[in-house]
Amino acid sequence: DDLGRCDEALELQREIYASRLALDGKSNEGTLIAALNLIVSFTNALRLSEAKRMLREQLPIATRVLGKDHDVTLSLQRNVVIGLLRDEKSTRQETLQAEKLAKDMLVRLRRVYGAQHPLTRNMEAWLIQVNNKLATYDP
Repeated sequence: DDLGRCDEALELQREIYASRLALDGKSNEGTLIAALNLIVSFTNALRLSEAKRMLREQLPIATRVLGKDHDVTLSLQRNVVIGLLRDEKSTRQETLQAEKLAKDMLVRLRRVYGAQHPLTRNMEAWLIQVNNKLATYDP
C-alpha cells in the first residue's frame, strides 16, 4: 500500500479470502482474519462501499464466533469507524452510529487492553475525528 500498489494488494487479499472461505468456511478465525485484511485493502483503496458491504457481512459472524472483545471483532469495528470517517458521502446518521460504536469500543478497549494501550489511544483519536465530523453537519 505504501508503494502505491493498492490494486495489487487488493487482488491478493481477494484471492486469499476466497481460498480461506473455500477451505475453512465463513465461521473460521482464519477466514475472518482474511476478510479483515480484504476490508483494510478496500478501505486503503477508498473502495468504501465494498468495505461497508463486507463489514456488514463479517461483523455479525465475528461477534458470534469470536466474541465482542476478540481482536478480530474489535478490528472490524474499528474499520467501520474509519470507513465512515473516510467516506465523504456518509450521512449524519451513519456518523452518529460511528460515534456510538467508537464509545462502546473505548469501554471495551480500556477493559481489555488498558487506558494507555496504543489501540485504546488510537480509538480515542478516532472518536475525536468522529466528533469533529459530526460538528460539520447542519443541526
